[in-house]
Amino acid sequence: MLTNFLNVYTPKLIRDGINLLTQANEQYYSPIEKAKEMSSSEGGEINLSEIFENGSIDTPPTIAQLQTPLNIEIGDSVDVSNMGDLGKLLISLAVLLAILYIVIYFLKGVFLFFTRQTIIVMSRLIEYDMKKEIFDQYQMLNLSFYKRNNTGDLMNRISEDVSKVRMYLGPAVMYTLNLVVLIILVIYEMSAINVELTIYSLLPLPFMSVGVYYVSSMINRRSERVQRQQSKLSTMVQESISGIRVLKAFHRENYSKKSFQEESESYKTRALDLVKIDALFIPIIVLLVGLSTILTIYIGGTKVINGELDLGAIFSFVFYVNMLTWPFASVGWVTSLVQKAEASQERINEFMDVEPEIKNPSSVDFKFEGKMEFRNVSFIYPDSGIEALKNVSFTLEKGETLAVIGRTGSGKSTLANLLVRHYDSTSGSILLDDKKIDSLNLYQLRESIGYVPQEVFLFSDTIKNNIAFGVQDSSLEQIQAAAKIADVHDNIVEFPKSYETLLGERGINLSGGQKQRISIARAIIKQPEMLIFDDCLSAVDTETEEHILSHLKEIMKDKTSVIISHRVSSIKHADKILLLDQGKIIESGSHEELLSTEGSYYGLYNKQLLEEQE
Repeated sequence: MLTNFLNVYTPKLIRDGINLLTQANEQYYSPIEKAKEMSSSEGGEINLSEIFENGSIDTPPTIAQLQTPLNIEIGDSVDVSNMGDLGKLLISLAVLLAILYIVIYFLKGVFLFFTRQTIIVMSRLIEYDMKKEIFDQYQMLNLSFYKRNNTGDLMNRISEDVSKVRMYLGPAVMYTLNLVVLIILVIYEMSAINVELTIYSLLPLPFMSVGVYYVSSMINRRSERVQRQQSKLSTMVQESISGIRVLKAFHRENYSKKSFQEESESYKTRALDLVKIDALFIPIIVLLVGLSTILTIYIGGTKVINGELDLGAIFSFVFYVNMLTWPFASVGWVTSLVQKAEASQERINEFMDVEPEIKNPSSVDFKFEGKMEFRNVSFIYPDSGIEALKNVSFTLEKGETLAVIGRTGSGKSTLANLLVRHYDSTSGSILLDDKKIDSLNLYQLRESIGYVPQEVFLFSDTIKNNIAFGVQDSSLEQIQAAAKIADVHDNIVEFPKSYETLLGERGINLSGGQKQRISIARAIIKQPEMLIFDDCLSAVDTETEEHILSHLKEIMKDKTSVIISHRVSSIKHADKILLLDQGKIIESGSHEELLSTEGSYYGLYNKQLLEEQE
């Protein structure tokens, strides 16, 4: 508000300066020039006494208004008796006007700084809160949500969409307030000078707003197409880099290059379409502002000639018109910002309105003692409709180890996902210590589980921090002890930086077996009450597997453990073994009991034994 008042005040200084020079010229300099011409033609002396007799210069209104606040006395006019006084007076008044101009622009800068600090900083804080809220929501949503949505889209919503909402809350709000206040003040000042000239001066500006709005709308549509293509291009590059080993192994580099060129060409075409429309933005503003300025000068000049206006008023009008240029242009720009923000907020709300299917039902403390029971548990994946488990039942006591084996797609990993409550069972009940799993404190339930998933994920961090991921303030000795149990310590110390070795994306600088063993160490260091190993030894050789299992036996003595594997060698020491096929338990018992029945497990064991011997 104060910035706009100062904005409107500056053209008055320009007007006063122009009028001061005009008055001095009309009252003194022009008559003196005429007197000189007459003197030279008639051969007489120049008589200046008549020119300066009772002569005075009017004090500029902007300076006259400041006499009382500044406690100075100049008067409404200042007497001038000779050329020397005239020159000194003009210089003094010009200096005062210049000082006022500088002071006003300084104050304007100060107030503008605080305005931006208030509104723009506020919008940044809101952006921070929104990103935090969205990220918290992402953490709460269950796995089925991430199967339905791709990572690129999720990233765009927390970055691009939030930025567009911020642009509405910051610049759009600021420019809207500025637009309303400035238009009222400027039109009032212009109307106070001359209503007719005001109408003619402002006539082209609404057309500029409409033109900018339509151009901005076209820019927005084409920008969205460019953004979608850019996302597609970025996804392709990311996949190519992540899968570079596969590309090279199958010698598909040329195919990848060709695909990239096609997508790049599509991006270039869309970007050029955007540039062509974007090029209209500034010319529209310049054309219509120029037209407004021409109308001001022509009509205002006519009025000056007719004595209806002073020359300074024309300069003021030109300044006022230029002052309104951006506010009128920003109408279209702000409108487009509002449209973008509305669309982005809708996209954000789509995710924010999603209720997590897996919720924490209780704040009561829970500590797992060791008993686990499945009662006729069935599970159907909500998206695909595949029935992964069918009436699965078993009981496991504290300190016992359950092994689950079966073909790919038999439901082994689904069983693990139900235990860590990535999903809830479709029917039946899962009980821990005789309590339904969906009634327990979710966070403490997961704290009590050491889970090694089938798909190993390592963060782009040091090996030490990856192992200590689930534990706060763990010592190097604890980390090394977990690594030794997982049989990966010797591999780690061979690296130049040992445990401080920085891993690439998803641990790309490690072998498959090393990644699995680090993942095992990450689960062990938590010292959980329940251990779940989901086919986590598939990438290691049989000898290493035996070594790791022998170490794991020591820490699994008093813990309830679940080992999922496709190798019989990994699970033959388990207390109970379940053989799954198409989601059903077709055989169960200990290793010896299952061999004695000479059923499916017996056939699988002999087949794998024969393969190892070969």
